[in-house]
Amino acid sequence: MTLRNTVAYVVDEAKTAVTDGPVELHFVDIASTRSVDPDAPEELAEASELLERVELWVEEDLGEDPPAGISVETAVLGADRYLFSPGDYADAILEYAADVGVDRIVLDPEYSPGGATPMLRPLQLELTRGDVDVAEAPVERRTETTVLTRAASLPKYVTVFGASYLFYMLLSAWKPLDFLTGFLTATLAAVLLAPVAFSQQPSVVRVGKQLARMLLFVPYLLKEIAVANLQIAYVVLHPSLPIDPEIVELRAAVWGDAPVTTLANSITLTPGTLTVSVSDRAFDIHSLTAGSREDLFGGSLERAVRFVFYGREAAAIASPRERGDGGEGQDG
Repeated sequence: MTLRNTVAYVVDEAKTAVTDGPVELHFVDIASTRSVDPDAPEELAEASELLERVELWVEEDLGEDPPAGISVETAVLGADRYLFSPGDYADAILEYAADVGVDRIVLDPEYSPGGATPMLRPLQLELTRGDVDVAEAPVERRTETTVLTRAASLPKYVTVFGASYLFYMLLSAWKPLDFLTGFLTATLAAVLLAPVAFSQQPSVVRVGKQLARMLLFVPYLLKEIAVANLQIAYVVLHPSLPIDPEIVELRAAVWGDAPVTTLANSITLTPGTLTVSVSDRAFDIHSLTAGSREDLFGGSLERAVRFVFYGREAAAIASPRERGDGGEGQDG
């Protein structure tokens, strides 16, 4: 584990620099979840435990007679926002660095806040936007492995295999040969995709509840699509063609790759609205009519997606969002 060596390197650097004046060491971990996420307490506790271990390592490296002038602070960043891209992670780090006066950032060579997705290099590039020095700790790093040999837990393999096998069989004729070819195809998919398919450990209970709620969401979405089709048909067939195209911004109270993707695609599938881009929790949406914008900002579709992924309690929470429904759109 290079993190232990990274801490030792930073402490050695601090011992050298303290001869010129006091040194503040800030060790931070970036949360992979927002504080309002149902899984947040467990994940934030793990981040705090990691930082507690780091503090112990620092005490060990400073020795029984630590140099005067070295102080240590720890913090968990990002729990107040949805982090998606390397730029989002860099923003959280740079904001913290500016607040506490950090002038140098040292990254653990194996740091990967995106789970199985490599993010260190793009994160380093994004951090150069700030007025701080950015460096990778010069410690021994384990040999990089290919996707085929990266470790994945048994639940990940089982989840990918089960989903692949079910999808294959739904498209098959259910002949004896289909069961065999489906098994082989699902096994290959699990071997190739399980190491990179999840940023966190899959939970049978959580996924099961989400799938059950998805069965309720699909008929609701089909109803919304049908209603929107009738509305658009009326507009198209009306002699005066009463369209009012506009691009608006929706800040939705959803977080995580699957919920954000589901909401973005649901908006696009509903005639009259099209998701143009998604950044953080901000959805840029092209709307064809004023009525489609009213339905969009009414929040019913967003609440339905929250219900699928977070449950009834989260779906009932009012969205703490800033919306672009005050005429801030761009004429299309």
